[in-house]
Amino acid sequence: MADSLFQRGPARFFRGLGTRSQVALCQLPLTLLVAVLAAATPFAWPTLLHSPPYLAGIVLHAVLFLACFLVPWERLEHRPYLLIPVLDFAAIGLLRNGAAPLLPGLAVLVVFPVIWLSASGMLARSSLVLSFVGPLFIMLPSAAGRFPHLTAADVTTVFLFPLMMLAVSLAIRFASVNLRVQQRELARKDTELRSLLRQSRERERLLQTVLDATDVGIAAVDRSGHFLVSNSRQRNFRRATGADDALPGQGNQLIFGQDRTTLLPPDRRPISRAMAGESFSDYLVWAGEGPEQRAVSTAARPLRSEDGRLTGAVVVYSDVTGWVEALAAHQELVSNVSHEFKSPLNSIIGNIDLVLDDVAALPPHATQRLEVVQRNSERLLALVSDLSATASAALNVHPKRTDLASLVETSLGSAQALAGQANIELAAEVPSPLWAYADPLRIGQALDNLVSNAIKYSPGGGRVTVRALPGNRWVQLSVTDTGMGMSEAESSRVFQRFFRTDAARSASIAGAGLGLSITRMIVEGHGGTITCESAKGRGSTFTLTLPADGPPSSFQV
Repeated sequence: MADSLFQRGPARFFRGLGTRSQVALCQLPLTLLVAVLAAATPFAWPTLLHSPPYLAGIVLHAVLFLACFLVPWERLEHRPYLLIPVLDFAAIGLLRNGAAPLLPGLAVLVVFPVIWLSASGMLARSSLVLSFVGPLFIMLPSAAGRFPHLTAADVTTVFLFPLMMLAVSLAIRFASVNLRVQQRELARKDTELRSLLRQSRERERLLQTVLDATDVGIAAVDRSGHFLVSNSRQRNFRRATGADDALPGQGNQLIFGQDRTTLLPPDRRPISRAMAGESFSDYLVWAGEGPEQRAVSTAARPLRSEDGRLTGAVVVYSDVTGWVEALAAHQELVSNVSHEFKSPLNSIIGNIDLVLDDVAALPPHATQRLEVVQRNSERLLALVSDLSATASAALNVHPKRTDLASLVETSLGSAQALAGQANIELAAEVPSPLWAYADPLRIGQALDNLVSNAIKYSPGGGRVTVRALPGNRWVQLSVTDTGMGMSEAESSRVFQRFFRTDAARSASIAGAGLGLSITRMIVEGHGGTITCESAKGRGSTFTLTLPADGPPSSFQV
């Protein structure tokens, strides 16, 4: 591209001149040579000062050069300035024949009008004829002076030189045609490139308009962290974090973890994680500080080239401050209401227990009714406890090195009585010890939820098995039953709060649909995952994945 611009530079300069200046520039090389020749004549060839043809040739060249400036060529049609190179043949003929035999080589000056005519692109046939005829008439006078004593060399010289000029004219003509073809091709490509550039700019403006119209922040960065594309919301986020003039991962950016006070280390910031090739979603950070601090949910996807190399990433920012504050208010309300419910429920259950301690003093029907009240009060208290657990900060985990085998043994032992009543066999396939990085209280609660659910949803008897798969970084713990199972659609919603399957409601199985939601909160609080695999009539398998030794890299305190 730079070469073509360099090549087109002189042409652009030439086109920028007036017609007279252009004609003068074409005539200038020959005029300079003739001027040098005229200046050297008194010193080198003083005898030529007495040659009228020679002097006439010099004067004619001077007149032709002045005519380049004096004649209004731009007002005339059909480019009459080409008469200048035609008359150059006559001027060169006068010079050459007037200077012979001292300067017979002056005939070579004819190459200048030949080049001019051939490169002009005009008078194609005429220029070829003139390229041969002009030099021929220049050479004929010297040959005529030797007539009738012409030699073969004289005849050859007379015709060879015109043929050489004709060959030069043809070569220039072919080169000019090829050059014009290339220029037209370059002009066409230039037009196409300009059109593509215009379309690209229009699409860029459209893309920027669309990005700015979205209610989320979007940024695309390359491997070095430079922003390729961003919208106004993302730029506002950068300003809020004090990183408007800094590269991602550098400087003291105000990006905090979920506790809103601990600055995230550079490698845990959203763009830094994206630049490292991570793919994530719903990664909550807090941007800024003080009253203007905002909760931002981030997601990222890597950009890869055709050969799979990481070239950058796209990061999306969503301001979820309102949602987080609403959730916190909701959790506080549920926690307060649950707390207020617990006191009267505990009082009711306590007084019923006192009354039922003296069963002999009560008639049988009263005892039966009090037992119904007791069961429903305990059920209501368990429901309130579950609501309180899902809404309070009590689910914060405190992981440490824990033997999961002992937790499994304790959980199965606690469920043995319930399993016996349901005619269900409990089994454990867990190596001992089985170490994991876990909170024993919370993981015990999660196991109790999964085992009791497995028993409840196997009303026709069967088997509940707890298995473990140890690993270097993760430990998998699964609870499998042979109960009623679920459809694929139901298993995808099983961890939602208050969700219960149609089969569970039809079978009047007790529960509020909170146990699995609490279990997932516990597992995710450890930085782990929980999954469900189930099929109608074939039972279900719930698998917990927990860190084996220390918190995972994605774990946030």
